[in-house]
Amino acid sequence: MTKELTLFLIILIPLTGVFILPLISRVSASLRNWFSFAAILLSAVFSFLLIPSIFKDGAVTVFKSLPFGFNLALTADSLAIFTAAVVSLISALIVLFSFDYISHYKHQDEYYPMVVLFLGAMMGLVFSANLILLYIFWEITAITSWRLIGFFREKEHVLRADKAFLVTVFGSLLMLMGFLRIYQETGSFDLFTIKEAVKLHPISNLTISLILAGILSKSATLPFHTWLPDAGVAPSPVTALLHAAVLVKIGVYVFARIFVATIPLNLPWQTIVAVIAGASALVSAGAALVDTDLKRIIAYSTVSQIGFIFLGFSLGNEIGVAGGVLYILMHGLAKAGLFLCAGIIEQNAKTKDVRHLGGLFSSMPITGISFLFCAFSVMAIPPFGGFFSKYMIISGTFQAGHRIIATVFLFGAFLTVLYLFRAFNLVFMGEKKSPSTVAGEGSRLMLACVAAFALLSLLGGIFIRFPSALALITAQKMLL
Repeated sequence: MTKELTLFLIILIPLTGVFILPLISRVSASLRNWFSFAAILLSAVFSFLLIPSIFKDGAVTVFKSLPFGFNLALTADSLAIFTAAVVSLISALIVLFSFDYISHYKHQDEYYPMVVLFLGAMMGLVFSANLILLYIFWEITAITSWRLIGFFREKEHVLRADKAFLVTVFGSLLMLMGFLRIYQETGSFDLFTIKEAVKLHPISNLTISLILAGILSKSATLPFHTWLPDAGVAPSPVTALLHAAVLVKIGVYVFARIFVATIPLNLPWQTIVAVIAGASALVSAGAALVDTDLKRIIAYSTVSQIGFIFLGFSLGNEIGVAGGVLYILMHGLAKAGLFLCAGIIEQNAKTKDVRHLGGLFSSMPITGISFLFCAFSVMAIPPFGGFFSKYMIISGTFQAGHRIIATVFLFGAFLTVLYLFRAFNLVFMGEKKSPSTVAGEGSRLMLACVAAFALLSLLGGIFIRFPSALALITAQKMLL
C-alpha cells in the first residue's frame, strides 16, 4: 500500500462509514457500535503506520489542480500525522466508552454517525493544505458538534447547542474573510504557495486579525470561551470529544499550521497572542475555582489549558513549539479521562453538583484513582506527561524573554492544582452528602477506558523520551 493511499484511507474510512452506518443500524445496534469503533480505529492504525516514514523521509503530499484556486491539496507532515494519530486514538477509546454509556439513551442512530463524521472531518482538516478545503472540513465539525451538544433534545440543551454553533460559525466566517484576503494578497489558497509568497510580501494585520478571531472562537479562548462550559449538557463522551480530542484542538492545530508553519508571526503579534492566552488561562481558572458543576469545572480547565498550548505555539522558538505539540497529546489523554470519569459519576450519583457529592472514593475507587491520575497530568505533577509539556512551554517563554508572561502562566499552573484538587476533594473525599444513590462503579468497559486514559497519562511521562522526540522534530520542521 502506498503512502498516498494510506493518507486517503485515514480520511475516507470515517467519511464513507457515515453513509454505511444507517444501513447497519437497521441490522443490529451492536454491529453499528462496533462498525463505528472500527472506522475510527482504522484511521488511528493507518495514522500510526505513517509516523515512522514521515518523520524519517519527510511529508507525503497529494495535489490535484482544480478551478478557482480550490485545489485538492493534502499533506501529511510531522505536525499533521502527530495530531491525526493523537485525535483518532483518543476518539476510538471515547467511542468504546460510549457503548455502555449511551446504551440506554434515545437517538443512538444519530449519535454514532455524527461522531464518526466528526472524526472524519477532523482528519480531513488536519491533512488539508488548501485553505478552502480546510474551511469546508472546519464547518462540518461545527454542524456535527451542534447536533451532538443538543443530543438530549431538551430546550435548554438545544439553546446551548445553538449558542456553540453561532459563536463558532461567526468566528469561522471571519476566518473565511481572512482566507479570501490571503488570496488577494498572495494569489493562492494553497499553503505551500502562500509560505513562499509571504517571504516577499507579509500579509496585513487585518488578515491576521480575521483569521485569529476564527481560531479563538473554535478553541473557546477569551473572549469567545463561554460556549464551551455550556456544552457540558451533552453526554460525557461528547464533552470528552469536544474538550479533549477534536473540537478545541482544531483551533490550536490551525494556529500552528497557519501562524507557525506557514506565516510566522512577528514579535508584536506573538506577544498579543501570548497575552490573550494568559488572560484566558487566568479567567477560566478563576471560574473553575468557584463553579459547582463538575463538568463545567473540567470545561473551564480546558479553556485554561488551551491557553498553554497557544502560548507554546506563539513563542516561535523550538522548545516552546515542541511543548505545545506535546501538550496536544498529554492534555487530550488526561482531559478525556476526566470527562469520562465525570460521566460515570453523573450516571451513578444522579448529579454533577459537587456540593451534593462527597465520599465516593469508597464506592468508586477505580474511577477515583483514574480521575486523580488524569488530574495529576493536567496539574503538571511529575512524572505524569503534562509536567514535561508544561515545563517545555514555560522554559520556552523564559527563553523568549517573556518573564512577566511566564510568571502569569506559572500562577495559572498553581490555580490548576487548586481547582482540580478542590474538585477531587469535594467529589471523592469526606462524607457522602447525598442518599446512597451510587450503586458502584460503571461497567467494566467504561472503567477500562478511563483506566486506559489514566495509565497513558502516566506512561506518557515515564516514557517521555519517545513523544518528546517526535514533538521536537515536529517543532524543528515547522520552524524551517
